[in-house]
Amino acid sequence: MYSLLFKSFFRTKIFLVSLILLLTVGVISILIGKQYLVKQEKTIVAAQEFQEESIKKNLKYHSDDLGLLLYYLRFTLIKKPENISALSIGQSDVNPMMQAVTIRGLEGQKYDTDFENPSLLMSGNLDLGFVIIYLFPLVIIALTFNLYSEEKELGTWRILAAQTSHKMAFLLKKMGIRIAFVFMVLFFLLFLSSVVLQIPIDQYFWAILLQSSFYLLFWSALCLWMVSLLNNSSFNALALISIWVVLTILLPAVVNNYVLNKYPVPEALSTIVEQRDGYHEKWDLEKNATMIGFYEAYPQYKNYPVPKDEFSWIWYYGMQHMGDLEAQKSSAEMKAKIRKRNMVSEQVALFVPTMHAQLSFNTIAGTDMLSHLDFLKALTEYHENLRLGFYKDIFDNISANNIDWQKHNVSFYTIEKTLSWLKLLFPTLIITLLITTIGTINLSRL
Repeated sequence: MYSLLFKSFFRTKIFLVSLILLLTVGVISILIGKQYLVKQEKTIVAAQEFQEESIKKNLKYHSDDLGLLLYYLRFTLIKKPENISALSIGQSDVNPMMQAVTIRGLEGQKYDTDFENPSLLMSGNLDLGFVIIYLFPLVIIALTFNLYSEEKELGTWRILAAQTSHKMAFLLKKMGIRIAFVFMVLFFLLFLSSVVLQIPIDQYFWAILLQSSFYLLFWSALCLWMVSLLNNSSFNALALISIWVVLTILLPAVVNNYVLNKYPVPEALSTIVEQRDGYHEKWDLEKNATMIGFYEAYPQYKNYPVPKDEFSWIWYYGMQHMGDLEAQKSSAEMKAKIRKRNMVSEQVALFVPTMHAQLSFNTIAGTDMLSHLDFLKALTEYHENLRLGFYKDIFDNISANNIDWQKHNVSFYTIEKTLSWLKLLFPTLIITLLITTIGTINLSRL
């Protein structure tokens, strides 16, 4: 029985078309991931070279004034790229992987990013995660929507039913061969990506593989349920495509629109404005008003004099920091709302496998919004250490030539990820088992 089913399936045009389509688009997506990693590597090399050259050039002109030199110098923190991120690029094309900051006010620098083509951002990236979430379900639908209805419409079902007493088992075997074919292509593409993209076969790779497998099992169960309703081929195809549109496009768009309106973040602009206003208005205030707040934050600098009638670097950098302090409330509110957006999306995604798979891919790859917020937190700490490392030398009028600039190379931040297997796999598994049970009960009545 199995050999005949295998032969009949592999001789169909849909098998050849599906194989060519999945392999072609899958390989292209892996190559796009490779280009993404190469671009990151080139960016890192360019950032390292730029920082070294910038320090050397500015030293020629401002070596006698360390405060002025550090007004111009930028120091770069880079979120250390992981090769697995090429499987699910996520929001990393919007949120920068590196930040070059001066020791001046940070809040106005946090949200600087490269310009991107809006049309490209709208269409998204054709990474392997995209192919798994959007294309693989369509192939499963194309392979399974007419398992029963085709036999019925061709008039061969009565013959098959007369030859076997296990009609449900026949349909399940027929479907199993098709699903096994899709899984073989999935596993081939994932292991090919591990070779091409040099992704280690660690827990995160297996998490991607298992999440992909459970996701495709969900769509297989959905197709099984639709077949079990014993409708004609046209109805099955239209219904399954409609479900695909709802689950992959409509529901995610509705949820995204809801969280954007439920938790608007005007604080993003307010933070920058408040930081700049908080700094600029200090020019018109008495210096003591600025320095009181600065000394409260850093009492170790109370002994440094602040001339009333002339410019001083301690007063200038005090103004910069006070601007940051005045923007802290808006910045904290913005981050809290972004976390609420993410929390609501994750809660809804527990009941929508397409959203759950996408969010899981991004989390595993470290390209989600929470990973970016963690990077911004690390940037704040990095900036704090930079400032405190230079303040004393600036205020003591130390010559720039006495600073060991070799220590100030590009710094790297390593993503800290936690993997919850229960949260990752349980929601999709429960939904899949439920739909499979309903479909199997329906088929048992054949």
